Amino acid sequence: MEKRELIYLVDKWDAEYAATLDEPEKLRYRSNLLGSDLRITNFGGGNTSSKIILKDDLLDEKVEVLWVKGSGGDLGSIKRDGFATLYMNKFLLLGNKYRGEQFEEEMLRYYPMCTFGLNPRPASIDTPLHGLVPYKNVDHMHPDWAIAIAASANGQQLLEEFNKQFNYHLVWLPWQRPGYQLGKMLNEAIINNPNAEGMIMGSHGLINWADDNYECYRRTLEIIDCMGQFVLSKIKLKGNKLFGGLKHQTLKDRLTIAKQVMPILRGEIGKEKLMVGNFVDLPEVIRFVNSFDGEEMAFMGTSCPDHFIRTKVRPMYIKWNPLDEDIASLDQAISDAFKKYEVDYENYYDSNKEPDSPAMRGTKPTVVLLPGIGMFSFGKNKMEARITGEFYLNAIHVMEGATSMATDKIDEGIEPERVYKNYVSLSPKEAFRIEYWALEEAKIKRQPREKEFARKIAIIFGGGNGIGREFSLKLSSEGAHVAVADLDINAAKETVRQLNAKYGSEIALALQIDITDRQSVVDAYSKVIMEFGGLDIIINTAAVFIPADKDGKTYYDETWSKTFKINVTSNFILVEEYANIIKRQHTLGTVLLTSSANAVVPKSGSEPYDVSKAAVNHLIRELAIRYSPMLRINGVSPATVIEGSTMFPRDRVINSLEKYQIEFDINEQTESLRSKLADFYAKRTLLFKAIRPIDIVEAGYYLISERSNRTTGHIIPVDGGLKEAFLR
Repeated sequence: MEKRELIYLVDKWDAEYAATLDEPEKLRYRSNLLGSDLRITNFGGGNTSSKIILKDDLLDEKVEVLWVKGSGGDLGSIKRDGFATLYMNKFLLLGNKYRGEQFEEEMLRYYPMCTFGLNPRPASIDTPLHGLVPYKNVDHMHPDWAIAIAASANGQQLLEEFNKQFNYHLVWLPWQRPGYQLGKMLNEAIINNPNAEGMIMGSHGLINWADDNYECYRRTLEIIDCMGQFVLSKIKLKGNKLFGGLKHQTLKDRLTIAKQVMPILRGEIGKEKLMVGNFVDLPEVIRFVNSFDGEEMAFMGTSCPDHFIRTKVRPMYIKWNPLDEDIASLDQAISDAFKKYEVDYENYYDSNKEPDSPAMRGTKPTVVLLPGIGMFSFGKNKMEARITGEFYLNAIHVMEGATSMATDKIDEGIEPERVYKNYVSLSPKEAFRIEYWALEEAKIKRQPREKEFARKIAIIFGGGNGIGREFSLKLSSEGAHVAVADLDINAAKETVRQLNAKYGSEIALALQIDITDRQSVVDAYSKVIMEFGGLDIIINTAAVFIPADKDGKTYYDETWSKTFKINVTSNFILVEEYANIIKRQHTLGTVLLTSSANAVVPKSGSEPYDVSKAAVNHLIRELAIRYSPMLRINGVSPATVIEGSTMFPRDRVINSLEKYQIEFDINEQTESLRSKLADFYAKRTLLFKAIRPIDIVEAGYYLISERSNRTTGHIIPVDGGLKEAFLR
């Protein structure tokens, strides 16, 4: 096959590797390559298929099987089991069951009846786009460059120009909601245009085909690359007049303002359901939010169905002039924007709902645009928040292309009210049919129940080792996003590495912090806000124990000062600065501080530590009073924890063994010595059990959970029954 030159995209196909694969694996390979480049298709968007001859073990004969991306999959990461498999002969019989577009949903119940083998992967609504195409391999992508043409008021004219310039025979297919009807239209268009290499589906995307696997992949690349050449040349000609030129200037301190704004946005959006946030200030985003046309175009909404399933029908644009208005006015501008968005969204829902429409999912936006600053996006987790922003970035690219290709004519059948400077959005009715499609509602209901700490953001001080690391692992396992803060950044990074390996790459953040330095604390909180959008829980497990001089009784003044600064004052700083965030976020916060059984057991040889922990006990109670009802503040009070603790280096362990006259060999391994000391401490308790980090975590977990939402100013002892620490 003759290849066209690629200007923007890269052919990653490894023919030697592909030759080792069977046909289903070639489809997987092709899909992964296409999904690896967001210029080709967005996350979760588009689909691929192959019609493959396989042996039916029951019939003992070879049959043709349609392998097509299953519902909810992502091409970039899809594996073999991510594809639905259907008997082609059964699927083609479904044409006899089709009663018309108004009965579209009926067809989905027939797809499982066509399943080949025992494959549990459900077929997606786009299955007819593949099954009804009379070619072996089909790629349906959502590249911004193609959608720019598909979402242009003169799209058919542009496609004619494109075909002529690049010697293609692509066909225009008018907008039709995905489903069996669109598959039928596609089939008829192919029959009527046998030379067509692919089609542009109005306001939707690109679909193309070939009988050979690699030929299909290469054709997809070539068509998209040529469309990139076509669209980008128009954008370049538009220059600084794109989107009507710049109305606002970008603020140099935009990141500082973004840190102030993010918790406000998250708190308001979270009134319906808590969300995780993401911030983007890429040049194309800044150009759009700062432009004369930005506000109007944002209200037009997006075009491609895949976009606004996450972005909702439109983003929220905050009407604020970053140069003419002071920062104090931004709070009011945000409040006004939310009120307007909610009214507009309620009107949109009420005007388009049907008797059987799903209930409204809330009136809050998932994308927020702020002139001079950038774009904020929100989702149920960090990945979803990031992807939502990526989808609206796709929409911006589409609008760039469409508006740059305007002419004095528009295609027949385009309603003027849907057009702004050549960009065509879906009508509110069609947008609603996608956003509140019963099929999308069913997909939402199929999602697994969220974990207890899903959507919550926690920072764990001292998270690099011991109790802090166990807290990080526990909260992450229950769905939380976790910032691991520690003076030892390498220890924090190791905790994050473990979290990423177990729970995903976007759920944790490592921070180096000095908890006695207020600015270091403020900076750490700011980084958490910019990474995840806000903060819900703070846990402090960090403390210091400085032993007495060699006589076991003498302390330097510096010992008392340092101990109290780390163990007491830092807790006040952490909570005070956290309260400032919660005030902006307008949510309820949760604090857990770590005390010690030593706080109530008087003895000799550890006075600075013991007295500092007694101060922590009272600080918990006083902070609970000071910040009620905004913050719940509680504590855990463990007996000595040896396992995983950085407070028990070898020297301290040996000193303790000598102090308690426990026999040991000076040449023993450190862990053996630690075990002896732990056994000694365990035998002093009523339960004869050593206190482990996980024991502290389980008690603390209860105090930060909603199960204890009527508890504040309380300290739970976790000491194995240390009678000397019984409350008096």
